[in-house]
Formats: sequence, structure tokens, C-alpha cells
Amino acid sequence: MSIHTEIKKVTTETLRKMKQKGEKITMLTAYDFTTAKMVDAGGVDTILVGDSAANVMAGYSTTLPITLDQMIYHAQSVVRGVQRALVIVDLPFGTYQSNPEKALESAIRIMKETDANAIKLEGGAEAADAIKKIVDAGIPVMGHLGLTPQSINQFGGYGLRAKEEAEAEKLIADALLLQAMGCFGVVLEKIPAALAQRVTAQLAIPTIGIGAGVHCDGQVLVYHDMVGMNEGFAPKFLRKYLNLYTEITGAVSTYVKDVKEQNFPSVSESY
Repeated sequence: MSIHTEIKKVTTETLRKMKQKGEKITMLTAYDFTTAKMVDAGGVDTILVGDSAANVMAGYSTTLPITLDQMIYHAQSVVRGVQRALVIVDLPFGTYQSNPEKALESAIRIMKETDANAIKLEGGAEAADAIKKIVDAGIPVMGHLGLTPQSINQFGGYGLRAKEEAEAEKLIADALLLQAMGCFGVVLEKIPAALAQRVTAQLAIPTIGIGAGVHCDGQVLVYHDMVGMNEGFAPKFLRKYLNLYTEITGAVSTYVKDVKEQNFPSVSESY
């Protein structure tokens, strides 16, 4: 029997054992109670309350505007819908970059006010002081390297990262540093598959890929993208398992038609 099926509640230790056994880890985002309940029931191992909520829930073009209070609200909603999956919450932009004390305060608020299981933050050596402070306080931390969306203005776009050897070597060094500081895992976003394979082989902690090839220890997608709710968003790494945009707009159109033509509610739907 796989670890995935025998575990009643996924923990960071579960993920470590899955890597050791070569069992792939699954992760999806969720930002609300109803979605979290469905994603958890579907058997996903980890749920990320991502700062991508700024994009898919609030309509911003970047993840930068979302606040700590808003992330806490989303995380509270998600945790109430989850029984089994490990729930990880993003520290949003501006809550950990300025100093380690603020980083720890932000992480403590998330853990105390949401009952989530872990936090995630972006960056390698430049985030080291913040990560160490949080880990030393007993809070599980997942790292995030490669394309780090909170640095999008510095990058100048959402293109592939670490194509050149210098950036690739820094990413490997950062991944090893994150492990040494006690991170329980690391997200690798939009980097060459061969580099992700190198990093994964060198780490004892699991890697979770998005646009980073099949050799990562696990995969993550944004739920809204995976079920096809975002029309027109189709990066190379995305596989759409449904086309809910068409399904939902079609259902709404039918509802509008039924109401206009007095076909809804029917006699059987009236009191």
C-alpha cells in the first residue's frame, strides 16, 4: 500500500517518507471552503493557499497586492474544509523581506489564526535570515525557487528561469541552503527539467515542481487553471483536466434563458 492511501492526515514527515519511497506528491491550490473540501476529497496530498489568490480570486495582474489579513482569511476558509491534506500558506509580499522579526510575526499570525500546518516563502540566500528565524520557532517552512512571482518586477516577466549556468548554480546552492536551514521541501517553478532533476537528486527534502518537468518529487498546479476556469491562460506546463469556463458560462446562459421565458421555476419547484 502506498503512503498516500494509508495516511489519515498528511504531515511534513509524510512527504519526507514519500520522497524516500519514490512516491510522487500531489499539490493543488485552494482559497475557499467549498473548493478545499472537494480538493481534499479528491485525494490530493497537500493544499497550497497561494498568494496566487491575488490573481484568480481578486483579479490582480500580479501576486503583490494581497495582504497578510487577506491570506489569513483565505487560509481560515480552506482549513475548515480539509480533513486529510497538509495545508501550506504563502507568506505574501512585504511580510518577511524587510526583517526576520517581521517575518516571524507574520508566520506566527498565520499559524495561530488559521490552524494551517506550514508556511511557504520565496527566495534562497536573500531570505535566509527570515527562514532561520521562522524554523527556529518551530514553524514548518517550504521554500520556493526559480520563477518567484513576488519578484516579477525584478525579473521583468514570467519567462523560464535558470537557463544560464550561473543562475542554475545559484539555484542549486540556494536549494541546499534551504535544506540546511530546516525547510521541509521546496517548490521549483519554471526551470529547465534537467536542472530540476539535478536539484531533486541532491536534496533529501522533497521538491514540488510547476513547469519543472517530471523528475521533481511532486507537482503543483493552480486549481482554477487545472479545471479550466481561466479562459485564455494556457502556459506550456498546464494540463487542463476540465473546461469549466465553458461549462459554467453555458449553465448561466441556460438559467438566464429559462428565467426570461418563465420556464424556471416550474410548478414542481414552487411551494
